[in-house]
Amino acid sequence: MRKRLITLSIMALAINYSCSSSKSTVSLPMTQNDEKIDEKYKDNPFFTKSSLPYQAPDFDKIKDEHYQPAFDFGLQQQLAEIELITKNAEAATFENTVLALENSGKVLKRAQIIFYNMTSANTNDALQALQEKYAPIFAAHYDKIYLNEDLYKRIKSVDTKNLNSESKRLVEYYLQNFEIAGANLSVENKTKLKEINQQLASLSTQFGSKLLEARKNGAVLFDDVKELDGLSADDIAAAANDAKKAGFDGKYLLALQNTTQQPLLQNMKNRASREKLFKASWTRAEKGDANDTRETIEQLAKLRLEKAQLFGKKNFAEWKLQDQMAKTPEAAFGLMKQLAKPAVETAKKEAAEIQSLIDQQKGNFKLEPWDWNFYAEQVRKAKYDLDENEIKPYFELKTVLEKGVFFAAEKFYGITFKQRTDLPVYHPDVVVYEVFDHDGKSMALYYLDFYTRNNKSGGAWMNNFVEQSHLLGQKPVITNVFNYQKPADGKPSLISFDDVTTMFHEFGHTLHGLFANQDYVSLSGTNVPRDFVEFPSQINEHFALEAEVLKNYAVHYQTKKVMPQALVDKIKKASNFNQGYATTELVAAALLDMTYHTVSKTQDFAPVLEFEKQALLSNGVALSQVPPRYHSPYFAHVWGGGYSAAYYAYIWSETLDSDAWEWIKANGGMTRENGDRFRKYILSIGNTKDLNRTFEEFTGRKASIEPLLRTRGFIK
Repeated sequence: MRKRLITLSIMALAINYSCSSSKSTVSLPMTQNDEKIDEKYKDNPFFTKSSLPYQAPDFDKIKDEHYQPAFDFGLQQQLAEIELITKNAEAATFENTVLALENSGKVLKRAQIIFYNMTSANTNDALQALQEKYAPIFAAHYDKIYLNEDLYKRIKSVDTKNLNSESKRLVEYYLQNFEIAGANLSVENKTKLKEINQQLASLSTQFGSKLLEARKNGAVLFDDVKELDGLSADDIAAAANDAKKAGFDGKYLLALQNTTQQPLLQNMKNRASREKLFKASWTRAEKGDANDTRETIEQLAKLRLEKAQLFGKKNFAEWKLQDQMAKTPEAAFGLMKQLAKPAVETAKKEAAEIQSLIDQQKGNFKLEPWDWNFYAEQVRKAKYDLDENEIKPYFELKTVLEKGVFFAAEKFYGITFKQRTDLPVYHPDVVVYEVFDHDGKSMALYYLDFYTRNNKSGGAWMNNFVEQSHLLGQKPVITNVFNYQKPADGKPSLISFDDVTTMFHEFGHTLHGLFANQDYVSLSGTNVPRDFVEFPSQINEHFALEAEVLKNYAVHYQTKKVMPQALVDKIKKASNFNQGYATTELVAAALLDMTYHTVSKTQDFAPVLEFEKQALLSNGVALSQVPPRYHSPYFAHVWGGGYSAAYYAYIWSETLDSDAWEWIKANGGMTRENGDRFRKYILSIGNTKDLNRTFEEFTGRKASIEPLLRTRGFIK
């Protein structure tokens, strides 16, 4: 997924106001980029553009104490810039109004973009305290901008007839954002909205902080190595090392990943240990302690409904989806339910197959969620003679990255990569590459942070440190963050094929950012609707199994031999294995999210666990053995991220992805011509065009769900 920062898409440089004849007496705060230099800010790296290549962050200079002064100054500076725009005596033009707004807030934006990356990837108590303090302050700040009636009126009055297409789109973008934010509301409702927005910002931040602690405290401690029977020697060594670091020398600590199911469950032979690990995951944030998120969730859901109804909308989803590809909750529900029915039917068959295996082994128990992956792995071995432990030695992390992910990108798009060791990073595990276009010109920097830490949010994501803009002369600086288990010292970093797919997926987001080709940051790269943003990442997953790519990176870390074709064939034959389960857990989470956000009466909400149970039942996805990918108390996408009423986007985007991949395969496959076409119509357009239309321009047809159903093995 791509984690979106909760900031406006505003540029990092101030507008040149010398062209204005305004008589306003408003004065701007001065920074080191202005004529006067304020000495008290001279050592704060956020007050000037970085002098490093690509304006890369000065991580060796950035300290926790730099954020608050930059926030305070930046808030003041941007409001002063906004006042200059609204008090300008000249008629509103694109340059003195829309572009001036786009260019405002340089110090604030510079500090925020690093701050929110750090609070996700490398947080600490000081940053978490700042996050809680400033969440309502930032919400109030953006309300001052987006509910500013004078500013809204000036944007509405801008004459667009002589503007180029991207500039026209920028005007439309701001008008839509102002209206969605509440610019047309009454004074009374604007006041209510400001209060709600501040509460929502605080609650969302509280949820994130609680969940981080719940995940950390939910790590499972085992006393005896026998309890971990089935795990590899490297997994056990890593667990012992983690326990030692936590002060439990001689024991074994298994950290929780963000999802419901935990990757190690598929190998754990001890059923009691499996149950212990699963239940620690499932109940991590519902223990009635300080990190219980349920009350926070209930408040968030009710406030979101109240906010939507200020706009005259029936529910939050109706308000949220108006600028998305789906447009309406009904369209999103319709697509999800087309997928849910065959997924559940398939999952029931898979459950029966697993139960049969349990009975054959005289297990004398009913299949439970903590058993699924362990026995599914045995079914997979029996059906396809495929053992995950046989596969992992062929997937050494750096080889997968450089010989797989990078190799595929070079073949399809012509881009190349060179590691940089001269740039500062925020953690010793982070590595940096410079990216070069097909003509050899440098185009971006790419940071990777691979390993899980107890101060890092769960999951995997892409963000920008610097966003692309021709107007500003900015090339993209992009980061991918993962949560792979770090191996013990001296051991290779071997990952599963699921982890391989995740790496290709997140790099797909990176490609979307790399190929950005816009003048304005607000429209650049991945600043697109949620239900489109996952399309480039999901289509990039397909390259992991392309024969030419796979043979280049699937190399045994010890023997250096390429994966045998017989093993490759097994992986491909097994690619649709367990798809009923995988799809059901995904669509269940998406339907759960949409159900929360289509409630239209406050009294229809119920306590979190009860609401979830009823939501799954009413949508036909309540299978006891197949819990949703994210249980409500730790559904970070929805309560702490930007995917509220939008988790369906993964399914919507995968519909686009499957259809587009069928087109690519039918038109020559992995060719540079197809890569250039995908770059032209999909990856480089940002949010400058109608995305439904650009998809049709690429494939020559409207998207259909049938390719997705074929990809998942639900139809032939």
